[in-house]
Amino acid sequence: MAEAAAGFLEQLKSCIVWSWTYLWTVWFFIVLFLVYILRVPLRINDNLSTVSMFLNTLTPKFYVALTGTSSLISGLILIFEWWYFRKYGTSFIEQVSVSHLRPLLGGVDNSSSNNSNSSNGDSDSNRQSVSECKVWRNPLNLFRGAEYNRYTWVTGREPLTYYDMNLSAQDHQTFFTCDSDHLRPADAIMQKAWRERNPQARISAAHEALEINEIRSRVEVPLIASSTIWEIKLLPKCATAYILLAEEEATTIAEAEKLFKQALKAGDGCYRRSQQLQHHGSQYEAQHRRDTNVLVYIKRRLAMCARRLGRTREAVKMMRDLMKEFPLLSMFNIHENLLEALLELQAYADVQAVLAKYDDISLPKSATICYTAALLKARAVSDKFSPEAASRRGLSTAEMNAVEAIHRAVEFNPHVPKYLLEMKSLILPPEHILKRGDSEAIAYAFFHLAHWKRVEGALNLLHCTWEGTFRMIPYPLEKGHLFYPYPICTETADRELLPSFHEVSVYPKKELPFFILFTAGLCSFTAMLALLTHQFPELMGVFAKAFLSTLFAPLNFIMEKVESILPSSLWHQLTRI
Repeated sequence: MAEAAAGFLEQLKSCIVWSWTYLWTVWFFIVLFLVYILRVPLRINDNLSTVSMFLNTLTPKFYVALTGTSSLISGLILIFEWWYFRKYGTSFIEQVSVSHLRPLLGGVDNSSSNNSNSSNGDSDSNRQSVSECKVWRNPLNLFRGAEYNRYTWVTGREPLTYYDMNLSAQDHQTFFTCDSDHLRPADAIMQKAWRERNPQARISAAHEALEINEIRSRVEVPLIASSTIWEIKLLPKCATAYILLAEEEATTIAEAEKLFKQALKAGDGCYRRSQQLQHHGSQYEAQHRRDTNVLVYIKRRLAMCARRLGRTREAVKMMRDLMKEFPLLSMFNIHENLLEALLELQAYADVQAVLAKYDDISLPKSATICYTAALLKARAVSDKFSPEAASRRGLSTAEMNAVEAIHRAVEFNPHVPKYLLEMKSLILPPEHILKRGDSEAIAYAFFHLAHWKRVEGALNLLHCTWEGTFRMIPYPLEKGHLFYPYPICTETADRELLPSFHEVSVYPKKELPFFILFTAGLCSFTAMLALLTHQFPELMGVFAKAFLSTLFAPLNFIMEKVESILPSSLWHQLTRI
């Protein structure tokens, strides 16, 4: 009984809500009915006659001015709407109507109802959205002095944005500094150097940090021999100063490698000392954590130098040793460097072994992992794949697996195929990327395009199948297939990360809002009316009268039928009220 009563109340409530939703139509007809009844007391016919006489006395110039003014106002609204849409990605009129008018009209916000119904699910999706919109350090980032600056010297363009370089400065302060840096003069100088915006000021500070160590070591030489040796051990070379010089001052990869080797000697000594003292207090523990980050960064960059200089096997060995020595430091994403180097060696079995470890559902995905998995699946069938043959006989199991892997990769990052298929031109990758964004696609394609070209037929298979992904996810911002819905924050973040001369890839393609199209049509229509009225005033007047008479013909027909049905005495009594 209780359930039946509750169901009846719910139905009654829904009926009331439905009736109130459409009550405005009832009020509209009531108002029309009252206006018609009170047309005699209100002298509506006389007023309409006066208005018609006034309109008949107007000259065609008035109509030309009226339509011209309407066209001008519509054009201004169109320009404003287009500017607002280009800047914020939405229509101003639509946003105002949804945000302010919809609540006044009794609309219900879907997000609030979803929050009340499934708070746990929304909190999970919010956390996922935050993680997907997080900016990550590019594991394959280039060297500023040896690569980015050379590009600037040749083209005159800046490949890095201020926002990207500012994020790098924050990373350097996080990885290479600690609270006890003020106790060592060289580290105190480097702590300020990482905050400097001017590259020359940073380089000068790095040289100053190295010179301080040299001066202090020389001061200790006249003292007792044992004491001198002990003091020199306490004042090693500043590893972070060598890192800065290798990144920004070295103009070639070979010069950068030499500086990183010097940094490795200094960083390894600091790491061993702090490792022995890390349990003596929180200060020593922070120093050891900083020295660990410095050592891992140096070894990873040395491996990247070896990869750039063609010593790929040596680079692979260094990366494997580094991953074994520091298995918990996943923030550097060294496995992505390893995957790229193994693909260069065409060691596909080793690539598959690395993917088996890192392509796990519990680990964060990346374009490198998803597209490398797709490349390996495509490699097994791409050399014999033919779209015509596949359409006749259907896809085999191996081909189906390859297509599904490509669809999975495209769903994760839909921007990559345009660069792999050379539909868009590549630029130098930024130092930071946004996963699933255009910046990540550029960073991946910049290093992996050659690997796709090396596999015969892989790009052909990608070209034939990648657009099929979008049929599986018609509303990617609302619901995904294998991943979470595509984050809406990627375009804004990518515009901050990528240089202004690059056209940012947008997904999904934004259609022009209805109000922009409506305003454009209204502007064009009124402008055309103004021109026609000015050129053919009499003909346009005849056309306007015919249009109005045709427009009001159904209403006049209905009113005549109503008057014929109702008795005349009733109308007479109603008009006397």
